[in-house]
Amino acid sequence: MSNTPMAANPLTRAVLEIDEYASGLGWDQPARLFALVDTQQLRAQEPSLADQLGLGHDETPGLTPIEQDEIATDRPLDEFLATIAWPDAVAGCALTVERLMLPPSAEAQVPQGLDGPKLAQWVAEHPERQEVRMTVAVLRDGARESALRLREKDSPTEVLTGPDLIPGLADALAATFEV
Repeated sequence: MSNTPMAANPLTRAVLEIDEYASGLGWDQPARLFALVDTQQLRAQEPSLADQLGLGHDETPGLTPIEQDEIATDRPLDEFLATIAWPDAVAGCALTVERLMLPPSAEAQVPQGLDGPKLAQWVAEHPERQEVRMTVAVLRDGARESALRLREKDSPTEVLTGPDLIPGLADALAATFEV
């Protein structure tokens, strides 16, 4: 039985389900990509797969996350996402990724002229850094949802959700549906 809190919106439920799954794997994990498929369509078109996934015969509308192959770590995430195209059966997609974040107050402290690797090192050494797991999902129709979990508050009741928490990543995921 899932510990995912019930949410009214199927996209929010899918994001929380993915967050719970990622949480069960622990921290220091690679990014993970998921296709989101309409659960009722999946049951109708692929009943044996639906049975394998334990979807049962509940008629409640929802989205089923299906984890994709491992994401290549030899190139930047945005470059990898630019290579993805989804078949029509995929209603949306989601990504979970761990990053370091700084509070807004640290923005004024960033030294000028740091390039990518040096900036990443500066952030990693900053005393106010926070390790976070971000789960972002988008649908073909433009709907978005995100979940943000701090490592220091690693609890299902401490997960922040909202459609606009990580807009850049949501934009990159939405671009995977553009023709």
